[in-house]
Amino acid sequence: MTSTVPALGTRTAEGSALQAVLLDMDGTLVDTEGFWWDVEVETFARLGHALDESWRHVVVGGPMTRSAGFLIEATGAAITLAELSVLLNDGFEERIGTALPLMPGAQRLLAELYEQQIPTALVSASHRRIIDRVLTALGPQHFTLSIAGDEVSRTKPYPDPYLLAAAGLGVDPARCAVVEDTATGVAAAEAAGCQVVAVPSVAPIVPAERRTVVTSLEEVDLAFLQGLMTEMR
Repeated sequence: MTSTVPALGTRTAEGSALQAVLLDMDGTLVDTEGFWWDVEVETFARLGHALDESWRHVVVGGPMTRSAGFLIEATGAAITLAELSVLLNDGFEERIGTALPLMPGAQRLLAELYEQQIPTALVSASHRRIIDRVLTALGPQHFTLSIAGDEVSRTKPYPDPYLLAAAGLGVDPARCAVVEDTATGVAAAEAAGCQVVAVPSVAPIVPAERRTVVTSLEEVDLAFLQGLMTEMR
């Protein structure tokens, strides 16, 4: 099991300005953004409320406190945030227990980073209980450490998770490549000063300074990430 404990003696890529790769989880490495929405719809249906499809873009990529809080307020459901969080995590954990599809190119990219000894962190707004289940499928050996949404006082879109990951790896955030799928995650990575690769999953993301947009992880490999850093020089 990986954790937020700083890694000692972490190796960096020799001959490259790229010092580490920080990866989001839901919608980036695993095709689970739809799982979260399905669980939210089913949970609120049991509470007697229907969710508007347009709300999906509001809650995607957000921490549990924000997404669940928004849905409680929007529906007026008689449930506390703490109670709803348990129901949503239980429902999601049940789903990934039967199926956990990886995004195209995810396994190849993780294998390449591991083989080339690139320090890599999993940085997610999901809770630790969920991350640890997913890590079993992704292969915990692929990550030097992981950051969970319930382990930081401020999660995405604040920069704290990415700053904590960079500190744990002993690297400069500006020399980290972050791979994200939502505007919330992109905002967090950019606020931390990282170079961002956006692979939009639900809502579109436009290119910007220090942000490259691709359609799939199949377009991303180590050479691609190193090239982003070369452009900064």
